[in-house]
Parts: sequence; C-alpha cells; structure tokens
Amino acid sequence: MTATGVLLIVVPVLFTLCYALLGTAFSYPAILRQPAAAVLDRFAAGGTPLVLLWWAFAMCAVAFIPIAIGVAALIPGSLAAASSVLGVLAALVQALGLLRWPFLVPFLARERHRAPEVVDLVFDATNRYLGVAIGEHLGYLLTGSWTIVVSIAMVPSAPIAFVVAGFVVGASLLFGALEFVGPRERDGWHLAGTVVAVGYTAWALWLVVGGVLLLLAG
Repeated sequence: MTATGVLLIVVPVLFTLCYALLGTAFSYPAILRQPAAAVLDRFAAGGTPLVLLWWAFAMCAVAFIPIAIGVAALIPGSLAAASSVLGVLAALVQALGLLRWPFLVPFLARERHRAPEVVDLVFDATNRYLGVAIGEHLGYLLTGSWTIVVSIAMVPSAPIAFVVAGFVVGASLLFGALEFVGPRERDGWHLAGTVVAVGYTAWALWLVVGGVLLLLAG
C-alpha cells in the first residue's frame, strides 16, 4: 500500500514535469501541428538533452504499470481485474506512442537530408499511427476507462468529492479520444483537444491526491 501511494504521488509529478520541460524546450504539443520538416529540424537542434527528455517522458508512462497493478490489489471483487487490465494497457499504449521520439525520430532527423520527401512522409505516417491512434486515441480511451472503473470501486470508502472528481476526469479523457475521429481526422477537434489537455492535468492531480489519501489510510 505504501509503495503504491508513493508511486501515485511521484510518477504524476515527474510526468507533469517532463511535459512542462518539453513545452519549454520543444514547444510540445503545439509543434505537432507544424509540418514534418519544422518538427524534425527543431528536434535535431535539441540534441541529446531533448532525446533524453523524451525517453524520461516515455518511462513515466511505463512507470504507470506498477501503479495499475498496485491499485488493483486494493480493489475487491471483479473490478480489480478490469482495473488492472485497463491500467496496464493504458500504460503500454502510451509508452509505445512516446518511444518513437527517443528511438525513431532521431534517426529520421539525421537522415532527412538524404530524401526529405520520403522522411517527411514516414514521420507523418508514424506520427498519425503511433502518436495519434496508439498513444493518444487508445491512451485516452483506456486511461479514462481505468479512472472511471477505479472511481466506481472506491464508492464505498473514498471521499465523495474524490470519487466524483474521478468520474469527471475519466469522462474528460474519454471525450478527448474523439479529437481525431470521423470528419475531425485531418486537423483534429479543437474542443476535444482542449478538454483532454485540461483533463490530463486534472488527472495527474487526482492521482497525487489519491496517493496522499492512501498513505494517510495506511
């Protein structure tokens, strides 16, 4: 219980810190709306520190796996298995999406001078699949679902305000999964993108509060 509580506090803080540093060093996530050439040039200019920052960001997603398993161990009944599966899958898909940055993108940035049009097309294609489809769409769906399932499991014991906040945050992440669905596929749905950005900040805070409550209960 103590280890899970500590992870619930530390991992979201590190995740938020990496996100903020990427915003400063790489104009993330706004830069993703730029042409591939601009993104790759900016990435190359960031050098090794930027690659390591992306790696750390991806490892924060991986670190959610023990959180999901630890939280599931505290949940009675059939919801434990559901929360464990959803949480682990959420961590894996987001990690898979993020790991393209420290491993694939440096290669593309180095090789762009050889065949710019080909490299730009590969970057855009992998960004749409690994980033938008796997990391974002599935990540939002699974993370939002995990949050709602855990909130349902906490109804008898946790403070009602914390439970309600979990439902709201989970719903905002599910809504964010609609950002690139249907007619919004090309440019994205601005409203969904704004909601999910706020939702993830709230989700990180919700996890930290959950960690504090867990440590106090222990």
